[in-house]
Amino acid sequence: MQQNQNKDVIRETDAQAIQLAKTLLRSARFGALAVLEPRTGSPLVSRVGVATDIDGASLILVSMLSAHTPALLADPRCSLLLGEPGKGDPLAHPRLTLICQASRLERGSDAHVRAERRYLNRNPKAGLYAGLGDFSIFRLEPQRASLNGGFGKAYQLDRSDLVTGGPIIEELAASEQSAVDHMNADHLDAIAVYAHHFAGAPSDGWTIAGLDPDGMDLVSGDNVCRVFFPQPLASARELRPVLVDMARSGRAAGQAESET
Repeated sequence: MQQNQNKDVIRETDAQAIQLAKTLLRSARFGALAVLEPRTGSPLVSRVGVATDIDGASLILVSMLSAHTPALLADPRCSLLLGEPGKGDPLAHPRLTLICQASRLERGSDAHVRAERRYLNRNPKAGLYAGLGDFSIFRLEPQRASLNGGFGKAYQLDRSDLVTGGPIIEELAASEQSAVDHMNADHLDAIAVYAHHFAGAPSDGWTIAGLDPDGMDLVSGDNVCRVFFPQPLASARELRPVLVDMARSGRAAGQAESET
């Protein structure tokens, strides 16, 4: 009887749940990382700064002086809780728990260079210590996830729901930074349209921190917002026309609203 009740609690995973999970994943500035202490096997939880690789896997930059780092090296099994509470009951706000396998990226490798670039784009202050010898970047490979979208909104997700694969990843990674730099240097007006129209973000000063096949991450000081493309990119060549179309449609919608 109890088993049937537990099954009824979990809703069928749909596109809306996946988008919420990806929003929590991509927009998180920090998370609670759970590891196993090597000596005792006891759970250990600590706060870590986070970013995401271009495919959606979480990235952390940690020091060997932190208790969780040797724990990850001894046993790569870990869990990451993402989602910030707002006003009122903290349990009424959505959160995502990722079950992961951690892997330390070899300094100087292509994977490390890309991960460090994306991490520092999201967390520029980490540039003060990212190059120190005792700091490492770990990639947290999600195996599965649990999404709680609020009371009565529980979902189970697979890796395929969160991580994007295929040739688009390497293809877009090769041109991502130049696209980010170009947009931030020459098209801040378009970025403001993305933030205000597509994400409903109220503040100003938005820049692009990252681009991926599903959308873009925008930052303004400590504020972060996630903007999804109308459809996932099939190739890197689609990025520019999609950005142009979104800016055009966003401006047109804003103009129509101002005239009513």
